Amino acid sequence: MDIKGYKVNFLGDSITEGVGVSSEAARYDTLLAKMCGLAATNSYAISGSRLAHQIHPSEKPRYDLCFCGRAYDMDTSADMVIVYGGVNDYIHGDAPFGEIGDTTPATFCGGVYFLMNFLRETYGAKPIVFMTPARCFLRREVDDLVVSAHAKKLPGGKPLIDYVEVILETAKQFGIHTVNLYKDLGIDPHNPQDFETYTMDGLHFNDAGHQKLAQILKETIEAI
Repeated sequence: MDIKGYKVNFLGDSITEGVGVSSEAARYDTLLAKMCGLAATNSYAISGSRLAHQIHPSEKPRYDLCFCGRAYDMDTSADMVIVYGGVNDYIHGDAPFGEIGDTTPATFCGGVYFLMNFLRETYGAKPIVFMTPARCFLRREVDDLVVSAHAKKLPGGKPLIDYVEVILETAKQFGIHTVNLYKDLGIDPHNPQDFETYTMDGLHFNDAGHQKLAQILKETIEAI
């Protein structure tokens, strides 16, 4: 698909907001705009935010502005929507994981369904792309291979791959395109070289990491 001249909405968290990059020009959405000749990009990114609702208020109320609620505020005239989130649900979201078949943002599974359903109903046949969480390893704090030990997590959490699989499976119901960053990005911060080369801290990407993000996103869009 050629998206030259498109206006694109980006819905995301701290990575989309640009935590870890040297400047806005190095952020993946800005890079994609230059690579593909986009007419405009609208960023709806909030650091720390999750797809699903939060049961207990966070220390910063801004974190609790979940993707499902913020989707209502996006520009409906956009030609395309790109969503990148889920890692904060894994790390510190206290909504239950839930199960496939949930339809409300009270659980992670339900939040994914609700958001995808809303976007498909709102944007019709316009292309929608979801990027899954990528691998993350914040030394002793977060290891995507196991359940998050964050103090706000309630019993019933899952390793990150389970959150990834919900996004991939639910997207099939709505004809939504996906980028499996967990599997295909080629960055594993468990590897010390990848950690230093592509990330700021094992979760947030640096300029080189955003360049890889932009490239894999471009390749996915071109294949649509």
